[in-house]
Amino acid sequence: MGRLVMHVDMDAFFASIEQRDHEEYRGRPVIVGGLSGRGVVSTCSYEARRFGVHSAMPMVRARRLCPQGIFLSGSYAHYRAVSQQIFAIFARYAPVVEPLSIDEAFLDLTGMEHLMGTPLAYAQKLKAEIRERTGLVASVGIAPNKFLAKLASDLRKPDGLVIVTPENRQAILDPLPVGRIWGVGRKTEQALQGLGIRCIRDLRLTPHAKLAASLGGHMASHLLALAVGQDDRPVAPREPAKSIGKEVTFPVDLQSPEEAEQVLLELAEKVGYRLRREGVKGRTVQLKLRLGNFKTYTRSRTLPEATCYDEEIYHVVQELFRTLGVKRGIRLLGVSVSGFDDDVELSLFAEQAQKKDRLYEAIDAIKARFGEHGITKAQLLRKNK
Repeated sequence: MGRLVMHVDMDAFFASIEQRDHEEYRGRPVIVGGLSGRGVVSTCSYEARRFGVHSAMPMVRARRLCPQGIFLSGSYAHYRAVSQQIFAIFARYAPVVEPLSIDEAFLDLTGMEHLMGTPLAYAQKLKAEIRERTGLVASVGIAPNKFLAKLASDLRKPDGLVIVTPENRQAILDPLPVGRIWGVGRKTEQALQGLGIRCIRDLRLTPHAKLAASLGGHMASHLLALAVGQDDRPVAPREPAKSIGKEVTFPVDLQSPEEAEQVLLELAEKVGYRLRREGVKGRTVQLKLRLGNFKTYTRSRTLPEATCYDEEIYHVVQELFRTLGVKRGIRLLGVSVSGFDDDVELSLFAEQAQKKDRLYEAIDAIKARFGEHGITKAQLLRKNK
């Protein structure tokens, strides 16, 4: 037999965890995301989707569409712990697992036909174990490649299970809108519609030359291959993140060291929060600086002890910045931390937590509830005002 790929996608993951954990949320529209004025929806329950709410929507619009919704900032650390449970299940079902995000992955089932019985029975078993162990629902797609498997898992959500075979592949693909093709964004979809291409069948029957004239030869070949379900990409496990960072490009170059140091303080605060949210500390702090002429500098320092604290990160990048001696014309600034120490465990919630850990526990609790700008340094508050 040929390749066999499974795509598993947890249904409304963050919102489903909240509904599982809070009985009073069940059957009600739950919306998880940034609660600040510029926040966006991360995940929403299917009850909320009936009101037109969807992920990546501005939270302000979600509140207008669904004022009766339950709006939560959520707990990423909790969601990550549940994700680890689910990925541990994946590892028992396939020798190769490729994470796509915290709540979805590809599983390579190639060569496992004699071990799993039928693909349908295997998928049903996996879905049942996820539900039994976590109380959550997954949708599954099985197909000869990654593109078709991911598309299949989305066809009958929630609690879906679709198997694409060489025999039914084109019948499934042809009626779907071109926007369902993985990687076709709004601009590409609009360009295709401008050519009279609305469904995948239209795309499949379009001459390569006509597509290439509008989208370029490479994109034309890529889309025509997907229109007939061709995708040769392997399922490959991903390396864990080696660094956590944040950078910003300015619409107008900064013209003073004081402006730059304020930005570095804000970046250090964001990076520190994300390190703590991921439960890691790092030893190497790096500064990235780009001038208006695109000349780029990177400077780093390795600390004797790993850190995840805003002020420690800031003091390092501040010293690195001052050592560079750049006074004006700054186009980009970035801060990152790497060299994660596997032997270090954050004690933010331990009973004997140190004073600094307790301080950051309080800070992070406020940020988790009100967004990253729920609490910040006074000088950054003055700057934003």
